[in-house]
Amino acid sequence: MDNVRIALAQINTIVGGLKGNTDRIMNCIGRALEKGTDIVIFPELAVTGYPPEDLLLKPHFIEENLRFLRKISAHTKDIIAVVGFVNSSESSAYNSAAILNDKKTVYVYNKMNLPNYGVFDEKRYFKPGCGNALIKARDFSFVVNICEDIWVPESKHERELLSRAQFIINISASPYCLGKIKEREKILIDKAKRHNTPIVYCNLIGGQDELVFDGRSAVFNKDGRLLAEARAFEEDLLIMDLALKKKNKTKNKQGILEIKIDYKSKQNPELMIPSKVKKLDRVEEVYSALALGVHDYVTKNNFSKVILGISGGIDSALVACVVVDALGKANVLAISMPSMYSSKETQGDAEKIARNLGIRLVNISISGILNSYLSELKTHFVGMKPDITEENLQARIRGNLLMAFSNKFGYLVLNTGNKSETSVGYCTLYGDMTGGFAVIKDVPKRLVYEMARYKNKKENKEIIPESVLTRSPSAELRPDQKDQDALPPYDVLDKIIDLYIEEDMPFKAIAKRVGDVDLVKKVLRMVDVNEYKRRQASPGIKITPRAFGRDRRMPITNKYTEVSYERHDK
Repeated sequence: MDNVRIALAQINTIVGGLKGNTDRIMNCIGRALEKGTDIVIFPELAVTGYPPEDLLLKPHFIEENLRFLRKISAHTKDIIAVVGFVNSSESSAYNSAAILNDKKTVYVYNKMNLPNYGVFDEKRYFKPGCGNALIKARDFSFVVNICEDIWVPESKHERELLSRAQFIINISASPYCLGKIKEREKILIDKAKRHNTPIVYCNLIGGQDELVFDGRSAVFNKDGRLLAEARAFEEDLLIMDLALKKKNKTKNKQGILEIKIDYKSKQNPELMIPSKVKKLDRVEEVYSALALGVHDYVTKNNFSKVILGISGGIDSALVACVVVDALGKANVLAISMPSMYSSKETQGDAEKIARNLGIRLVNISISGILNSYLSELKTHFVGMKPDITEENLQARIRGNLLMAFSNKFGYLVLNTGNKSETSVGYCTLYGDMTGGFAVIKDVPKRLVYEMARYKNKKENKEIIPESVLTRSPSAELRPDQKDQDALPPYDVLDKIIDLYIEEDMPFKAIAKRVGDVDLVKKVLRMVDVNEYKRRQASPGIKITPRAFGRDRRMPITNKYTEVSYERHDK
């Protein structure tokens, strides 16, 4: 039985960073060559970064990406490289994989199955490919396909092609969300078993705007057994020897295209067997995704420091922990902005959290500023009782202070709102919604608590005080205020949101599941009428299967809501 040495180059690309991405690719090719590698494999659209979106509408951008691909091919003497790039012909663009060897491109595969759901919009930019080929070196053979190609059923011709290969290479840019890793692994295992062929899977890693790519590149044998796996949420160069069984020679009934490469595997005397990587549990996965997403959004957009408001509440406490882990304590500034309604307990907890994390804390009371606002407005509000207007003024003062520091010192303001609150509009436009990036925008409140406890457990000490974890949540914008004055308990709220947003369940079905028609009606109305707020919110990290903005795009002006809709065809 022969072996082929493969390297999975799980790199962190930057969309549009053609030179930097190319340098990363060439560096990995060099490292792979030093280890006697036969094939080095890169993620989907590694040259351009993923997703390039409307950059693909610029012909000169595509031309530049082709120029950098030629530069990469010049480094492929004595090695085969599989590189994701944008191919073009006759004014059409393709999501493609180049098979490079001996300083030239020997074959280009154009992705045939273009995803156009959720966060994917590939049919806007690409034309589908119309065929594939069996790549035959002197002593091994393989087929290359791209991401979605492995997720969908194959045609008879494709099945024949895959069955003739000794292994399948799939290059991918598969973004992370809860449940995605297990789903992806199941797909790969099933495909390996179905085709009785090993699968070599190379995934992207890194944060790109709202998306986070988790890596987890992997190799499965023909029986679907995991042979090796790259690290999660980190760059990695996974090198291993894959044992190959000879395929029975069969007549080429389907007219399979064969591309021959004059390359023979190096047959290194010592087998390279990678060590096992640590598996992450559900909460650790999400925490890692948030940390990577924050780090890459900040650094890839040329910020060095961030600022956030810290209240002594659970949300800002968790965000502070994540950003310190992502960027280092020296790059994080926290501002406490108490009013006359802020309790001594929450102010004390804000100080404890900052002290425990080792970050600088600035304390600015907003009471005087609020009184100034109220004094100017009182002649206009004569005879009117205080209401949400005065509450929102406090949030907006805090937002202005954070932006003042951002403008003066160049800090990026991080928003600390969670998915449960933004779902129902329990947040203030131009107030606590202020920020350039929303760290936990897609994190339900229950999961916020789980991650806070995870952080304390991981550090084996109380980073987030127990009082923060046990105190009833409050915006502290009026005396004795509690979140539950306006919202149902978060475990109930999150259940309703999950059924409505994630599962797209209709009103009556949700009400039946929850058992409280009036409560469900209230929550759904709050979700529906606050689309205008969410449209103006900061971008934030996607971690659920259906995030606002990237996945769920509802019209603001909309008469079809679950609660108000009545059938007219009775």
